[in-house]
Amino acid sequence: MSKSNSEEIDKGHGRVEHRRYWLTEDLSSIKDLTSKWAGLKSVGMVESHRHIGDKVTIDRRYFICSLKETDELFSKAVRRHWSVENELHWVLDVSFREDDSRIRRENGAEHIATARHITLNMLRQEKTYKKGIKAALDSDYVEKVLSTVF
Repeated sequence: MSKSNSEEIDKGHGRVEHRRYWLTEDLSSIKDLTSKWAGLKSVGMVESHRHIGDKVTIDRRYFICSLKETDELFSKAVRRHWSVENELHWVLDVSFREDDSRIRRENGAEHIATARHITLNMLRQEKTYKKGIKAALDSDYVEKVLSTVF
């Protein structure tokens, strides 16, 4: 990566995280791949140094982007992506206990994950009964959601 766009430091929850963002429009090293992604304009990397007590972990994530080089837009897009991922994972784990699932056979895990996502989307669309996502365990509520959506 040739251009260092920005840096940020977050403190909280017993950790300090220092992130550096790079974004480049130089795609010459991946010319054979650019035709496979319509709108590909740049490649980005985020390097995170996370300090928790005496332990330091370093993580690098790479992104293909439809963004032109900008200082703030790339870092905001990356942070928003992980925010959405974390919020979705939290809801799926807390409401549907996804992390406790032991489905491993054939494509079962993928099918159940798809069903959970569809269910979550349906519950978010139903606006008349404000019980929250955990209400999905109530069979009367589930029937109401299904009849409203379908």
